[in-house]
Amino acid sequence: MPSNRRHVVPAGPHKWVVKEPGSATPVSTHRTQEAAERAAKQALKQMGGGEAVIHDRAGKLRDSDTVAPANDPNPPTDTRH
Repeated sequence: MPSNRRHVVPAGPHKWVVKEPGSATPVSTHRTQEAAERAAKQALKQMGGGEAVIHDRAGKLRDSDTVAPANDPNPPTDTRH
């Protein structure tokens, strides 16, 4: 069963890949992190939502975005008074 999570990770000087957890084979390959992030989020949207996990050039976690209609585990809070 496929995971509703996609990781955007570096794979070379001018190469970013979208990977599914537990798979060594990339789902897609891109020249920029931005293009890989868009592809990951589009794939998740078509799957009914999920989590896009974005890594930095060093491979460390940079950001995580919930793609609707998945439930955001850390929704923004309203700080208005």
